[in-house]
Amino acid sequence: MTASTTTPLETLREHLQTAIEIEWSTIPPYLCALWSLADGPNEYVAGNVEEVAMEEMLHLTLACNLLNAIGGGPRLVPDPVTQLPQPPSYPTYLPHSDDAFLVNLLPFSSEALETFCLIERPAAPGAPPEPGRYRTIAQFYAAVRELLDELGPDIFTGPPERQVDQRYYYGSGGEATAIHDRPSADGALEVIVDQGEGIPGESIWDADENVFGEGGELAHYFVFDELYRGRRYTKDDTPSSGPTGDPILLDYGSVLPMRPNPKAEDYAEGTELRELTETCNATYSRMLVELDAAFNGEPSRLVVAVQTMLQLRGESLALMRIPLGDGSGLNAGPAFQWRAPTAT
Repeated sequence: MTASTTTPLETLREHLQTAIEIEWSTIPPYLCALWSLADGPNEYVAGNVEEVAMEEMLHLTLACNLLNAIGGGPRLVPDPVTQLPQPPSYPTYLPHSDDAFLVNLLPFSSEALETFCLIERPAAPGAPPEPGRYRTIAQFYAAVRELLDELGPDIFTGPPERQVDQRYYYGSGGEATAIHDRPSADGALEVIVDQGEGIPGESIWDADENVFGEGGELAHYFVFDELYRGRRYTKDDTPSSGPTGDPILLDYGSVLPMRPNPKAEDYAEGTELRELTETCNATYSRMLVELDAAFNGEPSRLVVAVQTMLQLRGESLALMRIPLGDGSGLNAGPAFQWRAPTAT
């Protein structure tokens, strides 16, 4: 058997590329659920799902900053030679996880919320770090911390101009911070994990109040848990108590009935739905290219990527309002399929 020649630093870079792929893989499902709510009576629900999606974009940015800080190069689109990484194709498992559940593109529904809770679920007390085949995202990030401990403070040699900070990042969900040493790396990891599963221990709240000076907010798991249970968490609730507050009024009848995991290939060539879906795919792919450039030395491209996401939202909503006409009662929807841009 040949001994591995991968160094600990290279392994850490591989882990952080995995982190980028994990964070991105959650965003299209959250956006599908959010956009299917459209305008209507579910304002509280939509506001909470939107906040989670925005925070996932922040997590993506912080993971890219951390990889850049240790001399790596984030990738959101396939390398021309290796064709890796491949953007997610739904349904899919979380990248490098234990494949315990599939992640689907679904409209807002109890089924979608169940999956979102599985994505964001907190690690069990004393759960070990798991760099691969991880059970929870928090355990994966604990493995990242272990490698940081092993490698020490001298690995932060990446060019500072590749960092995406608040000069380029705007939106809710916290602040994009530059990473240049171990304390700033620890701060980024704390934001990612705490916003997802809550402050470690018996807390349903994230650490935004301590980190950003914002009011405490429910961590992602508990946002989705209260929506699934239909009852709000109060300030005195804990993970073991569950939500004990007021009922949450959900109008599932006003949700746009998007078909699960739509694909362009679902429709015959030359049809309007095929063309509209491919147009949406092209916009999605262009946004990924812009994000990839933003995290690889052109941070101002992030502003362009945000504008493209707004275009993607408009195209997705248009699809979500088109009935399939096949008697299923379902509508079309965005496919989030990667389409390599053609050379011009």
